[in-house]
Amino acid sequence: MTSVAIVYHSGFGHTQALAEAVAAGVRTVPGSTANLIPVADAEARAAELDAADAIIFGSPTYMGGLSAEFAKFKDWTSSRWMQGAWSNKLAAGFTVSASWNGDKHNTLYQLLTLAVQHGMVWIGLGLPPGNNSSTGSIADLNRLGASIGAMGQANADQGVEGIAASDFKTFEALGRRVAEAAQRWRDEPLAKAA
Repeated sequence: MTSVAIVYHSGFGHTQALAEAVAAGVRTVPGSTANLIPVADAEARAAELDAADAIIFGSPTYMGGLSAEFAKFKDWTSSRWMQGAWSNKLAAGFTVSASWNGDKHNTLYQLLTLAVQHGMVWIGLGLPPGNNSSTGSIADLNRLGASIGAMGQANADQGVEGIAASDFKTFEALGRRVAEAAQRWRDEPLAKAA
């Protein structure tokens, strides 16, 4: 069984809804489990994070970067770093903001930096950009054109209903990709030994 932990902060419910979509994508891969871990629970659930084959990080983008709550979690992870607890695990990330751009790349780069400081192996989104031609639409997967991780856009004056259906599908695709990669990553040493 492959275990994928999704650790996230959600200030207004948007990031949580997208974290749930990532988890749904993980669960489409037979033999994979997804554990949703809000950052407020991360210290109490450290053993789950340590045991996971992959960790997917999720934070809203506030003022062009990680939320303060996620940054607090990031700083807490230094205890995991000192023990090498996450070295060679797979990692990925996602973010959401009200603006179409919102400087979301800054957040994804912060998540990437966190992962590689831990010695983790980063998995990108792996989808071509959507909605970038005269025949494109907001219904396209990866409509915001990200590659480093999944990006979503949520209208500031709406709840979860302000997130496009294509963003949910894009986040599911990220979860599926990480779960498939985690299975290959876990099984590869066994294949070499046989």
